[in-house]
Amino acid sequence: MAMKVDDISALIKEQIKNYSKKVEADDIGKVITIGDGIANIYGLKNAMLGELLEFPHEVYGMVMNLNEDSVGAVIFSDDELIEEGDLVKRTNRVIQVPVGDNLLGRVVNSLGQPIDGLGQIKYEKTRPIERIAPGVMKRQSVNTPLETGIRAIDAMIPIGRGQRELIIGDRQTGKTAIAIDTIINQKGKNCLCVYVAIGQKTSSVVRVVERLKEYGALEYTCIVAANASELDSLKYIAPYAGIAIAEEWMEQGKDVLIVYDDLSKHAVAYRTLSLLLKRAPGREAYPGDIFYVHSRLLERSCRLNKENGGGSITALPIVETQAGDISAYIPTNIISITDGQIFLVNDLFNIGQRPAIDSGLSVSRVGSSAQYKCMKQVSSSLKIELANFHELQSFSQFGSDLDAATKKILTHGKALMELLKQPQYQVASFTRQVVELFAAKQGYIDDISLDKIHDFLEQLYLFIDKNHHQIIKEIETKKELSNKLIDLLDSKIKEFHLAYK
Repeated sequence: MAMKVDDISALIKEQIKNYSKKVEADDIGKVITIGDGIANIYGLKNAMLGELLEFPHEVYGMVMNLNEDSVGAVIFSDDELIEEGDLVKRTNRVIQVPVGDNLLGRVVNSLGQPIDGLGQIKYEKTRPIERIAPGVMKRQSVNTPLETGIRAIDAMIPIGRGQRELIIGDRQTGKTAIAIDTIINQKGKNCLCVYVAIGQKTSSVVRVVERLKEYGALEYTCIVAANASELDSLKYIAPYAGIAIAEEWMEQGKDVLIVYDDLSKHAVAYRTLSLLLKRAPGREAYPGDIFYVHSRLLERSCRLNKENGGGSITALPIVETQAGDISAYIPTNIISITDGQIFLVNDLFNIGQRPAIDSGLSVSRVGSSAQYKCMKQVSSSLKIELANFHELQSFSQFGSDLDAATKKILTHGKALMELLKQPQYQVASFTRQVVELFAAKQGYIDDISLDKIHDFLEQLYLFIDKNHHQIIKEIETKKELSNKLIDLLDSKIKEFHLAYK
């Protein structure tokens, strides 16, 4: 049926009149300048900080500057398709990422899109990457250890579930190795993991994925990667995407471990964006709010109380230092935010002491309260013994005659340093650590040659596990060494020591 022109125009007018969702002028802006991944936009008076913006050609960006007469936005893909004068639309929502169990075993980018070639991820829920951290009333104190499987850490610098422990040191000193070993050690311990790679080489991330797959750890791990070749905007939002994924599991009552590798590169990415957005530079050219950027990220890691599900997020942020300088801007900022640090030094690494942990500068402000009692019993004097050893070692270099007591301290110290050497990917159960540290505390490894100490301890654990399994079982269940168990363990180690010698 043919319609008259007047009828058509009347129909359109009626539809426009009744159209409730009118597009406001304030929801559309125009690109003034574009370049270096930054767009300045006129209009968008109602835009929110952190809001997702839609550009032509399916390009998206995020609001980072709210100026008096314009909006500054960062672009998440190539800006070559955008031209001056293009229209920009508000989406009325902040950036969200997919969450849920389907992300386990997958590698995703900062927007939660899969980049591992294994197809799309099915998800039912998304979460905004920015969120206010749980308040004090929703939290409880850290009371459960997060076992790393690394003797030096579990004994001297223990980490509790819900803690934020900084791993700090120069490049190539084994920072990532500690984080990966900790992820591998969570197998069978009801702890999900998120590894956030910021500014890493693609080959390094591939290597991490392969190692986690090899040791069966990828099945309970999600990897969020913003590689070195990607835009600074994606590097900036990567850790926030990672913590949003982790928070979903925490609110389900699960324990989660998140690794940020590393926040130095994250700070550099944020500095780049800030300078391009013409924000005022501060110390070392970092913007004044860099402390807030990291504190609001790390504050989201905590242990919730039982009324809120009892879940936890343990954070292991990594920071790279220049020539061991922990007094630089970013290291001091993050040290003040976290609950302790594991400090790795070049000198120890170069002489083969790996992990190269400096027991004097490393500290855990919370973990000792979450440490198993049996671990406290066998490791309480370890830090002091190592401090005495390092002090006397510097004097012994002068070649003067040493008395018997000094020689004993030096021999014991060398044996302890050898005990704390641990190859990568060879994590130790806490029962094994307790037996080994008990043997070391009682002096049973002092008369063993240094190159035989690891063999002695391995054979010792096998001997006790095979012939006196009730000792291992009691340590595992009670997590405490009673006087009776101490006497029994001591007699069995003495028996094995004589046989080994």
